Amino acid sequence: MQDLVPPPKLAPSLLSADFRNLGEQIRKVESSGADMLHFDIMDGHFVPNITFGPLVMRWLRGETSLIFTAHLMVDNPESVIEPVIDSGADIVIVHVESSSNLYRLIQSIKDRGIKAGVALNPATPLSSLTYLLEDVDMILIMGVDPGFGGQKLIPSTLKKIAKLRKILLRRRLPKDIAIDGGVTHDNVDTIVKAGANVIIAGTAIFDQNSIEEATRSLKKRCLEAYDEYISRLSR
Repeated sequence: MQDLVPPPKLAPSLLSADFRNLGEQIRKVESSGADMLHFDIMDGHFVPNITFGPLVMRWLRGETSLIFTAHLMVDNPESVIEPVIDSGADIVIVHVESSSNLYRLIQSIKDRGIKAGVALNPATPLSSLTYLLEDVDMILIMGVDPGFGGQKLIPSTLKKIAKLRKILLRRRLPKDIAIDGGVTHDNVDTIVKAGANVIIAGTAIFDQNSIEEATRSLKKRCLEAYDEYISRLSR
């Protein structure tokens, strides 16, 4: 089953980081076991918040070798994709709800040699992306209504993740399932055992007393939960 469910990856979300010390905080998570850095790019229209743009990603690209995921929470993702890729993104994630030409958008990302992901808001059903599953590298499930960090996980998210993983297993598609929003040290094992393997965590890392300890603890919990999940699937 390990060939169909990729191993867990921890992606600290810079939305919750201290912007005055981004370089230092990135080095802390990298040295403590993080696998990716997650950039929530918001325009104040698609979601009610404005964060950072491609320029911040470009500044930070030289600070780390971690994989950069660019989560585009914007009304017109077509206008942002090229600058984000040029700034060093390794994976570009677009929302199902943001484009009426999603297939073409995904292909335009992959044509640049970059991995492509698709994200779903809590109210968006899985049926909206089943036709795209073979074309994307990652499916991101929002665990909260997007826009702000520190929110509580919507309970039905776990069922949504589990249903998606079952669909992928049935079709033998070893895709990454990411969870964004509501991840805590108390629920991360349950999230992984539901079928998610890319854990995007903001306040659970950057709002803790020790960023390094929080990163190591989350990664350890993810790995332990993954082993249990794979063991259960293999029975």
